[in-house]
Amino acid sequence: MTDLETPRLLLHPTNASDALRVVAGAPEEGARWAPGYPSASERAAAERFLDTCARSGDPSPFGSYEIRRREDGLVIGGMGFHGPPDATGAVTIGCGLVPSVRGAGYASEALRALLRFARDQGVRRVHGDADLDNIASRRVMEAVGMRLVREDEKLAYYRIDLDPRTEE
Repeated sequence: MTDLETPRLLLHPTNASDALRVVAGAPEEGARWAPGYPSASERAAAERFLDTCARSGDPSPFGSYEIRRREDGLVIGGMGFHGPPDATGAVTIGCGLVPSVRGAGYASEALRALLRFARDQGVRRVHGDADLDNIASRRVMEAVGMRLVREDEKLAYYRIDLDPRTEE
């Protein structure tokens, strides 16, 4: 698989060796990780990816992606699918950025690219969630057109229906 590109970012597909390095917190020789990467949630996503690989094979293209800045190659976070589309054509996504780059629009830019990619792969609906007090993540989902569909005592749940005939 090739990288997904945006004006400022590359979303680099994760493979098993990448995921092992994230779990270990040890970058590959020559790789550049932003301070704070990987976070605990990035490590958990890498462990889920490895578990999926072990149980049913590499989930690509519906796996995880490193978010890299194009200008310097620095890994600033991760984004990806929680698995392949279900029987209705729906997927769930997650995203995280290191604190030092938050607020610069990177998350929205990366999420728009992932949504376009999902639509191009035939995905019909994308789900996401955020802690109730995670206003930044909620704003990112709203900025790309996801809408709040429900809340419980801990989480706000969002979704967007993708039309394969239209451009975002």
